[in-house]
Amino acid sequence: MTLRENVNAILHYKNYNKMPVVSFGFWNETVDKWAIEGHITEKEAYSYKTQGDNSEGDRSIMRKLGFDFNWNSCVSSNCTLSPLFEIEVLQEFPDGSRNIRNPQGLICKDKPGVTTIPAEIGTSLVDRKSWEELYLPRFKMSANRVDINRIKKLPKSNEREIPLGLHLGSLMGEMRNILGVEHLSYLQADDEELYIEIVNTMCGLCYDCAKLALETNSDFDYAHYWEDICFKNGPLVIPSMFDEIVGPWYKKITELVNSHGIDIISVDCDGLIDSLIPIWLKNGVNTMFPIEVGTWNASIKPWREKYGNEIRGVGGMNKTVFACDKAAVDKEVARLKSLISLGGYIPCPDHRIAPDAKFELVQYYCNKMQNI
Repeated sequence: MTLRENVNAILHYKNYNKMPVVSFGFWNETVDKWAIEGHITEKEAYSYKTQGDNSEGDRSIMRKLGFDFNWNSCVSSNCTLSPLFEIEVLQEFPDGSRNIRNPQGLICKDKPGVTTIPAEIGTSLVDRKSWEELYLPRFKMSANRVDINRIKKLPKSNEREIPLGLHLGSLMGEMRNILGVEHLSYLQADDEELYIEIVNTMCGLCYDCAKLALETNSDFDYAHYWEDICFKNGPLVIPSMFDEIVGPWYKKITELVNSHGIDIISVDCDGLIDSLIPIWLKNGVNTMFPIEVGTWNASIKPWREKYGNEIRGVGGMNKTVFACDKAAVDKEVARLKSLISLGGYIPCPDHRIAPDAKFELVQYYCNKMQNI
């Protein structure tokens, strides 16, 4: 069986002959460090940093480590602002920090040398007027949002070694990107009509892009959403409103995908996602990713106990052990083995591998997983 066939068998609770060793990429600082240490070349690091997942650099680094493929092996459409905003410096400070307007129109504090998520200060989307003048025109559907020529030329499923997904965009996470967490929270209460209009516009664009892509070529192994609308204590959105307003869009898009024979639908949402899981499941999203272990010990096990075989998972491997020692890796692999036995689950580092990871420990993990 190919890796692709094994993945499909696992996620459909069927017999398989190999558990794939799956990656989800690295921080840019991680590949820089490994290049300095001599584990990878500067060319590989540069390729990964400039081209990202599934680039030549990514594939080369994965081979050296022992990973089989990157789960984010998806064909994407442009379901976001088009064109993006020009980056604009709004204010500069003596310490070198700046207030800038980023490509999504969000006002952020930019500090030199800081690589974490910038602090949000405000948004350019402050009212209906700014929505209609600055944003709405950038969410119009057009055929050039979908790379039709590329999709037509994709290798057929029986010619692929690894699974290939269709990225469905973001039904809520991109809205958080343009509004910021604070303004998103206020808008739900302050102007529900505008809130719903923004949701419907952005979700409608995702539907239209998915429809055009699938009409061009529907030979995909899975479909995938990106959201990131939770943090360590729970959702950044009100679950009841998410269910009522966004849920029907998940259902509409997943039914479209299902009509083309694709029944594995995954969602990438960081944080404590438990209160949103039933909403996703009800509307056809059946695979959770990356299952962040975090401080709350997320795991497929309690979800399986609650939802049965309706739910699948990819992720849930505690990547912090890569900064420890072989004993910590051994303990984590033993924990993962017990989860693998539940079926419908593929381990993967629960997010991108951080700079404190030791190259040789990641290799050790991959070798242990290759021999399960």
